[in-house]
Amino acid sequence: MNEALNVAARLDESPWSTYQKWVTLLAAIALIFDGFDIQILGFAIPSLMHDWHVPRGDFGAVLAVGLAGMAIGGPLLGYCGDRFGRRISLIFCVTIFGVATIGTAFVHGFFGLTALRVLTGIGTGGALPNVSALVAEFAPLRRRASAVKLTILCLPLGGMLGGMLAAWVLPRFGWRGLYAAGGSLPIVFAAVMLVALPESPMFLVRHAEKWDQLIRLLNRMGQAIPLGSSFAEPAERTDTKKRSLRSLFAPALARETVGLGIAFFFCLGSIYLVFGWLPTMLTTRGLSIATASTGLAAYNFGGVIGILIWAVLVPILGSRGPMLSGSLACAVSALALLLVPIQVHGEHWLLILCLGINGLLANAVQTSMYALAAHVYPTSIRATGVAYSSAMGRTGGLLASLFGSHIIQVGPAAYWESLAVAMVVAAGGLAWVRSHYPAIKDIGTASRVAANV
Repeated sequence: MNEALNVAARLDESPWSTYQKWVTLLAAIALIFDGFDIQILGFAIPSLMHDWHVPRGDFGAVLAVGLAGMAIGGPLLGYCGDRFGRRISLIFCVTIFGVATIGTAFVHGFFGLTALRVLTGIGTGGALPNVSALVAEFAPLRRRASAVKLTILCLPLGGMLGGMLAAWVLPRFGWRGLYAAGGSLPIVFAAVMLVALPESPMFLVRHAEKWDQLIRLLNRMGQAIPLGSSFAEPAERTDTKKRSLRSLFAPALARETVGLGIAFFFCLGSIYLVFGWLPTMLTTRGLSIATASTGLAAYNFGGVIGILIWAVLVPILGSRGPMLSGSLACAVSALALLLVPIQVHGEHWLLILCLGINGLLANAVQTSMYALAAHVYPTSIRATGVAYSSAMGRTGGLLASLFGSHIIQVGPAAYWESLAVAMVVAAGGLAWVRSHYPAIKDIGTASRVAANV
């Protein structure tokens, strides 16, 4: 009888093949559509206000239920990814938010808009944990953090590309045309994934009836595996065999789960406080809408740069140092904004620069947390673990969206101080996590550990 092969160890010791990179690209494109459909309502609100003759404030609840849908969809569809497979769950997520987005093109009131916004949130919330798990399980350990982070980079890219599409579609076809386009493209791509996207090798190895499919997949990845080979199922912690939220709080994982939950809650709460309320806060200080919009754009652009920088730093230095220092530096940058002079009729380059730095640090830490969650949890509950962490972040974002106006009412100092405090607490959560991604000098030891994960 052939000796059982350890797929995890073999992939971790092998090069990152062209086929593995192709799978990563497919997953990344799914997140581009995810990022667009998350933000599509924000692009459409001005047109909806004009067509329906309603004030902007009436859309606050609709935005909030979208985040609630994401908080529900993440754990639910993350569990489905662990139970039924990453591939089919991801395709289902993209189809759900594509269909819901197209359906929104035909609504005529807030009831339909709200209901479909919930469905959109469920689909977009479920896509991220399945993409993170799929990409993590196709990448060798030394490339895993970078692969997950660069994939998640496609979420803000989706928002940027969505803005470009909206600028062209809205004047010509209105908000209904924008929703039709924003839903049709994901559905077409779901059909492409149905043909081209393979299942995760770490999911297939747990199902003996799928080993022939696993052998064909490994051969496409450059692994010479003969037909009839047998595989060793990952020797995961015995108390994590059940794919449920309870398993995340088993003795071996409880500390990691609590630390990640705190970090996600406060870091994403900080980010959504900026996404939802930064323009309003700046305009209340007398700045023009154009300047406020430029400030938010600088925050997002800084985030893209930060994600790229931390994608290099984390594999070299490990995740603990860059993530803790990034969180604390982000808090300092928020407090520094208290010292930036605001002149209504003057240059605002210093404000724009500081917002870009704050966005760079906040988004670098936030995307690193997804890679960390994918590293911390074993294969059998990886998507569930990432989904739980993501849901904690969405909950923090929802509360920030609901209470941001009250913070602004207190004053600008309260706004910047809230951002700073949130990132300090996030740093505390990250410090509580023990199983950080190892530095590149420790990768040999980490590979042996990962073979059991």
